[in-house]
This record gives sequence, C-alpha cells and structure tokens, in this order.
Amino acid sequence: MADADIHFYFDPVCPFAYMTSKWVRKVRAQREYAVEWRFISLRVLNAHIDYAKHFPPEYEAGHTAGLRLLRVAASVRREHGPDAIDPLYAAWGRRFFDEHPGGSYAADGTDFRGTAEYVTAVLDDLGLPTHHAAALDDTGFDEEIKAETEEALALTGRDVGTPIIHFQPPNGVAFFGPVISRLPSDEDAVRLWDHVIGLAGFPGFAELKRSLREKPQLRSFGVSDAEVGEQEDWHGGSRRTQKG
Repeated sequence: MADADIHFYFDPVCPFAYMTSKWVRKVRAQREYAVEWRFISLRVLNAHIDYAKHFPPEYEAGHTAGLRLLRVAASVRREHGPDAIDPLYAAWGRRFFDEHPGGSYAADGTDFRGTAEYVTAVLDDLGLPTHHAAALDDTGFDEEIKAETEEALALTGRDVGTPIIHFQPPNGVAFFGPVISRLPSDEDAVRLWDHVIGLAGFPGFAELKRSLREKPQLRSFGVSDAEVGEQEDWHGGSRRTQKG
C-alpha cells in the first residue's frame, strides 16, 4: 500500500489506540482515505523499563499479549498482504473492547488476548487460516515488529505511546495520538481531523496536552451500553449531548 494516505501504527491491546482507530475509520469513510495499519509494540517500546517499578501489575502481561498478537498480525500480513490487517485489527478490538464486559486477566496473571483460543476464534470469524495462531510464540517475527516500531518512533520521537499517525507519507505530518476517550459523531470526526492535521502541520508546534482524562468509553472498561451510545458534539463552540 505505497499509495496509502494514512499510516496508522497500533498496538492491539491499547484501548486509546483502538478508540482513535474507530475515529480514523469514520474519517476514512467520508474523505475516502486509504489507510495502512502498521505495527508499534508497547512491549518493545518499554523493553528498557522495569515494569515492577514503573507500571501497574497488569501492564507487563497486557503489553506482552500485544506483542504476541502483533506476531500473528505479521504472519497474516506476510501471507495475505497488508489489506488483511484492516479487518483483523477491527475484529480484535471489537471482540474485546466493544463486546467484552470485563478485564482480560486470568487467575495466573496472564492476559487471555495473547492466547491461541482468543486468536483462533477471531481468525476463524474472518475466514483466515487458524495456523496463524502458531505465530503467538514465534519470535522470528520480532525483528520485523521492532523495525516497524523504530520506524514509527523516528517520526515522532521516543517519548510517546500508541497510536502514531503519519498523514500523507513519506513526507507528510506525523504525530502521536490524538488520545481520545470517546467516539465523535460523523460530523465531528472530520472536524476533529481537520483541527488535528492543521495543528500538527505547523512546523513550530511541539505539544498540546492535559493529564485529566476520563476512562475510554468502551464496554471492556465497565461502561454501560447507554454510556457507550452517548456522544458529545460541538458546533461553533456550543456543545449538545445526543444518543445514538
């Protein structure tokens, strides 16, 4: 997909990356962009960090599951091409973040998203060969994942997470995020896109951030169906709340 309008670098276990991907899909549908879904591993990015000292207990298991899923994605891409990653990433996110009503950790502390049972179910749903589940433990894919992670970090600097978006590659603007906690309406999706691209495209722009944030409005975080369906729109500076 050399002619992709957007390179979207994701780790499949990151809820904010998944929410941003849903927003980008809305923008894609209205602007007719071509999106190539590429890899960035939180486990690789944090390989130098002592998880026990710097992260909550479940993070290491979650990031490890993300790396295992990216091995499967690399196997699928190698056999079926980059277009196969689009439905695979969407299915992983939908099955867990949109449909699963609780956490992902088993009694032994592992993350079930990195298991053959979870992966095989998604592959089967998509009509993809289930032999790709064997890639979960295949470290032979790690160099490819590390290289793509480095590719993403070269665009933004290293003090970031997921997702990273590169618009109009290879020379267009790239940025981390945006980190959003809820899905905008169709109208606001393109409005937000234009604002983000405009801001990130200014050569002197460095950072805009606020640390206060709500939890992702996804069922896997215990958010009710009614809350997931509630969206806030803004129009000319005013805000209204709608259901749907």
